[in-house]
Amino acid sequence: MRNRLTLLAFVACALGACSGSATREIRVVGSSTVFPFTTAVAEAFVNADKSRKTPVIESTGTGAGFKEFCKGVGAQFPDIADASRRMKRSEYDGCQKNGVGDIMEIQIGVDGIVMAESNNGPKMALTRKDIYLALVANPMGKPNTARTWRDVNPALPAIPIQVFGPPSTSGTRDAFAELIIEPGCLAVWPEAAALKKDSDPSKFEMACRRIRDDGPYVDKGENDNLIVQGLNQNPNALGIFGYSYMEENKGTLHGVTIDGTQPSYETIASTQYPGARPLYLYVKKRHLNAVPGLPAFLQLYAALWDPAGPLAKHGLIAASRTVRNTSLDIINNGIALDPEKLP
Repeated sequence: MRNRLTLLAFVACALGACSGSATREIRVVGSSTVFPFTTAVAEAFVNADKSRKTPVIESTGTGAGFKEFCKGVGAQFPDIADASRRMKRSEYDGCQKNGVGDIMEIQIGVDGIVMAESNNGPKMALTRKDIYLALVANPMGKPNTARTWRDVNPALPAIPIQVFGPPSTSGTRDAFAELIIEPGCLAVWPEAAALKKDSDPSKFEMACRRIRDDGPYVDKGENDNLIVQGLNQNPNALGIFGYSYMEENKGTLHGVTIDGTQPSYETIASTQYPGARPLYLYVKKRHLNAVPGLPAFLQLYAALWDPAGPLAKHGLIAASRTVRNTSLDIINNGIALDPEKLP
């Protein structure tokens, strides 16, 4: 009842019955990877109409963004969650417990989770197996004792394992575990598949997805620029972030080859690169008519995400035409996601 009254008051303000909330800015929380794209759209949104309030966009990480997004509906809650992975069913259920209601899931494009190094670095070429053995906390169920890259593969240099990456609340880190770490685990430890499916999912999580916290992996927070700075200061270190940040800093950084493939626009768009992943916006349908400019903001996003559009210049890799058309249909018709299809 409380959420319903809050929503009714919010809608009344949007219709001009009160001041303040009726003209409040669009509010966005979530992924640091999606942050620069949403920021670029926000700039274009205000430039198109100077009377509009500048949207407030916070880079909180995907997981923390969903937590904030799902707290409720109304003027005090975010309208959009940027996400570098899909919303989980448990997160959706949390939204519903707080009366959020229908949510639109809009894929805005594709990104690659890259490992990068300084242009003065050792020119690493890794496999997902190498990365698993270097970074997981308990490879094959035993504590990780590897300290140099040669410890995990005799063909690699004997330099310390030092990888700068995002925190546990980050969708990039979740996707890195899913796309890079977990396949490496299954490649080196085939019995892990049975753990995941049947016998002991918690043991599988510890052995195949949990990142070590004893020094070789360094949590740099949600600001990917800190990872870039760390790589420039330490040429032997590697960093984990979205492809767009590597593109923005290609004067000083380059991508690490993984399983024989270099990260590039073409290899990520074709999903040849193993770290390719979709990027999303999640939008509260109840806020569409209550927040001035929100539908226009989404329409503008769709107008800018084409392969030759402005967002490509910021490093966004365009989704296929079919995906783009589906996303536009969701925006045009307010189509809510089906929670049964969430992981």
